[in-house]
Amino acid sequence: MNVRDEITIEAHAKVNLTLEILGIRPDGYHDLRSIVMPVSLSDTITLTRTPAVFSLTLTTDRGISAVQIGPVEKNLAMRAARLMKDRYGVRAGVRIHIRKRIPVGGGMGGGSSDAAGVIRGLNELWGLRRPDEELAALGAELGSDIPALVLGGTVLMEGRGERVHRLALDGPVRGFDLVIANPGIHCSTAEIFSRWKSGLTTPPKMVQNMAFSIRASDVKRAASLLHNDLEAAAFEGYPAIARLSETLRRVGCLGVLLSGSGASVFGLVRDRAQGEEICRRLEADGIWNVLAHTCPMV
Repeated sequence: MNVRDEITIEAHAKVNLTLEILGIRPDGYHDLRSIVMPVSLSDTITLTRTPAVFSLTLTTDRGISAVQIGPVEKNLAMRAARLMKDRYGVRAGVRIHIRKRIPVGGGMGGGSSDAAGVIRGLNELWGLRRPDEELAALGAELGSDIPALVLGGTVLMEGRGERVHRLALDGPVRGFDLVIANPGIHCSTAEIFSRWKSGLTTPPKMVQNMAFSIRASDVKRAASLLHNDLEAAAFEGYPAIARLSETLRRVGCLGVLLSGSGASVFGLVRDRAQGEEICRRLEADGIWNVLAHTCPMV
């Protein structure tokens, strides 16, 4: 069995290019359908083998509040490590260090991406060799976004997030440049879902059309198809998000969308040069931002 003493991995943030709420399931969760893409913005996770002890330490980059991260024992990365140990009967422990760059409570899967990174990393560090699909199902026990992030790449997510499969891209895909911005607030996922109102009409063949745009690297078409059923609820509960969305439109983004359940907002741009200019304008206004690129495969 191939084992290592330490491994460092990038836990990528995600954006939902489409997010539909199809109803409420019998178990109380919302029934979702969403195209999820990882982006170049990431947390860096270092996993170090220990004889038995589990520990977690964090450092944060600019604009990321450590106060919002919460207690260690409730952290999804730590819970993922303990679940892996229990499920596969591993005797070893692990020391986890996370360098946080993804906004907390930003709708970009920050905690979920860390958990997914720990699951993928420990699979290698501990020499478990479990298949991606099995690890994705394990991640579903911890959170709805985790399976898509474990699987990686451009993913269609369904159900409450437990049903995921990679979209066939038929060869290399350039991906999209995008500007991500955050108003500096923590957005409650539970609150946003509770504010959601049914009855909105979903554009026909939205998933198929967005998938075609991704395959063709057609950023203008993708920008016209951006859709998030939670956006109205987020704008209602957090007016600062609505103002940020309007700012991104005003400075020239091709299409703007709430990221997941918020509070981050992202805007697709023509190319990196336009993205850099938009970031300079946001920086001048004191708005947290980052220029990123979608990662069709991770």
